Amino acid sequence: MEYNVKDLSLAEQGRKQIEWAEMHMPALMSIRKEFAESKPLKGIRIAAVLHVTKETAALMRTLKEAGAEIWLAGSNPLSTQDDVAASLVKHDGIHVFAWKGENEKEYYDNIEAIIKPEPNVVMDDGADLHAVIHEKHRDLKILGGTEETTTGVVRLKAMEEQGVLLYPVIAVNNAFTKYLFDNRFGTGQSAIDGLLRATNVLIAGKVAVVAGYGWVGRGIASRLRGMGARVIVVEVSSLRALEALMDGFDVMPMKEAAKVGDIFITATGNINVISREHFPLMKNGAILANAGHFNVEIDVKGLKEMAVSYRTIRPYTEEYTLSNGNKLYLLAEGRLVNLAAAEGHPSEVMDLSFSNQALSVKYIVENRSKLERKVYNVPSEIDERVAYLKLKGMGIEIDSMTEEQKEYAKQWKYGT
Repeated sequence: MEYNVKDLSLAEQGRKQIEWAEMHMPALMSIRKEFAESKPLKGIRIAAVLHVTKETAALMRTLKEAGAEIWLAGSNPLSTQDDVAASLVKHDGIHVFAWKGENEKEYYDNIEAIIKPEPNVVMDDGADLHAVIHEKHRDLKILGGTEETTTGVVRLKAMEEQGVLLYPVIAVNNAFTKYLFDNRFGTGQSAIDGLLRATNVLIAGKVAVVAGYGWVGRGIASRLRGMGARVIVVEVSSLRALEALMDGFDVMPMKEAAKVGDIFITATGNINVISREHFPLMKNGAILANAGHFNVEIDVKGLKEMAVSYRTIRPYTEEYTLSNGNKLYLLAEGRLVNLAAAEGHPSEVMDLSFSNQALSVKYIVENRSKLERKVYNVPSEIDERVAYLKLKGMGIEIDSMTEEQKEYAKQWKYGT
């Protein structure tokens, strides 16, 4: 049994956490029951780079029930829940290489460790695993992979467009039952959870600046407004800026927002959204957090170089003093605040995302001979099935069309 985790003695607490998550993931548990009987992944070796949380554990345990051998590493140096990692090793026989607080070398060493057994299927969150395989292990015979998040899908689409993608990948992030719920409701709640755990500040009455108005930004902006903040949206897309304005938010450039914001949360997937030029403009006491996948959205290096001093003032909260005397507070080192300073998305919303993951892996294995070296969206039948299973698990029933309605939907001759 190969693994590298912080402390196996944490396994019992981790098991309780996993049980708690699975209690709130009825769709995935329904899929697990089916997988346990049919074993659709028997003989398949999976390498996964995902946030090692209790929800991810529920997914890994489901794939193992399907017959797969699992090798798991973390997709962020600060997001691993060490008790969960220990439980997966001790109780489930899953090869885990992850702990909270990895440095950059350890992070990539762990990715190499799960590539070494030569996986058949790869699962990723951010595309670091995909990138390492394409850069250093191009000889591997991989049937296909999945990608969990927007940032990773962007990287994979770039690979496809450049003609270097080695195997088919299903963009789980693009499923309706993923981004409409995980990105919006999941990050909307969990980013604020991380902000509050790190600072315990009152949100009501403050000016909150949200950079990016994609589904993640929309979720964060709406939740901040719901807690009493006055919200400003910063965007580079005219369409999204107009939408934010029509949704009732103020819209302005970051240079202007920097002067008035109390709380800043980035959610763009791009680099230096808050940069050196913005820090001197900010109020004394401004709080900076990132909800994008990589720690590049806030120019942390620039902030450190500009600061005359800095110190850790609370767990996950660093105080930077600028030459003008103003103090800025950076949360979770600029990494994903919802996973570094909190527990990530609630289990109920990850039930949707990880049901898509499980069914997408099964789809890849069953359709391996038909798939090309492309980035595919989740098949619509999987998307619909996940929504159905979720509603069923919540005890919700919906109508179905009558035969008359089905026929009417097919015709074109009837008018007014």
